[in-house]
Amino acid sequence: MNLLQKIFNRLNGLYYPQEYLCLATESFPSPLHAWLADDRKAIKDITKLHLFVGYHPLILALPALREINLEQQGIIHILFTEKNIHSNENLDKKDAIACLTLKRIDPPNSANAHPWYFEGLIGEHRFLSSFHQAVIRLNNNLNNKKAGNIFLKDNLYTQVQIAYSIPRNISLITIEEKDKFNLFPTDLHGKLDDEHYIVSLRHDGKACQQVQQAKKILITQVQSQFYKTAYALGKNHMKDPQERQCFPFSNVLSSRLRLPLPEASLFCRELELQDSFVHGIHRLLRFRILSSCAVQQDLSTLAHIHNSYATWRHNNGLAGNYLLR
Repeated sequence: MNLLQKIFNRLNGLYYPQEYLCLATESFPSPLHAWLADDRKAIKDITKLHLFVGYHPLILALPALREINLEQQGIIHILFTEKNIHSNENLDKKDAIACLTLKRIDPPNSANAHPWYFEGLIGEHRFLSSFHQAVIRLNNNLNNKKAGNIFLKDNLYTQVQIAYSIPRNISLITIEEKDKFNLFPTDLHGKLDDEHYIVSLRHDGKACQQVQQAKKILITQVQSQFYKTAYALGKNHMKDPQERQCFPFSNVLSSRLRLPLPEASLFCRELELQDSFVHGIHRLLRFRILSSCAVQQDLSTLAHIHNSYATWRHNNGLAGNYLLR
């Protein structure tokens, strides 16, 4: 680590050494609530309704909600609060620890209004002081423009910090191609409803091409203690399929597709690709859910959050169940 980087690390105000901190979702105390809001009121709690499916640009997906008024150029506001409140309760930006403003985007050549997609316009948060946020932005501009790295320019990095203040589940995707396999993690995904599932992958990655070719995949939630292995599998996004023994698979097969489940599996879904589109660096893939199955009862589902929010929690005396890699 060079001297300049050491100086940035001392001045950025971050408490933890890693940018993303793994945890078990079920034992994470006092998480934030995400509220759809207008200028004066809380409209609807969308903490468990929204899906985070893109970071370049920031993309959220929502079911078509009657509470969303798209008459004003399709703009929505999401406020992140420490305490749970009620619909129609007075709420504005000063009451929130963070806020996102987004605009609706329409998939090309699609008459399907399910789901609605929104792209981030601007984000603001109070996880860190203005000084510390300025240091982090300077460090980002100077040190993160590297070959192969996705550079989050200007306010986009702030938007991503906010999106990762809600624990994001890290699941593993299994694909099979001519008796060979790939297994890789994703945190840009989620169940839209009982029939549909969304997964977002970098459109120029091998993993995305493999999913499009296979069309049928397995996505599996895993135990939080599997966090080091899950992170290590990230390199497989840019690898070709390999022999089964190259991966940490168990001997259990999924019910319909007969795909091997990873070790430490908690819950799995078999998915069939319906359609997709590209936005920014992402291909957003919409699947039909073929089956869902609990593998074992263990309340320790792997997820992660951003260091900036974890630091705010530390500074405010909130406990964390973090797993440092």
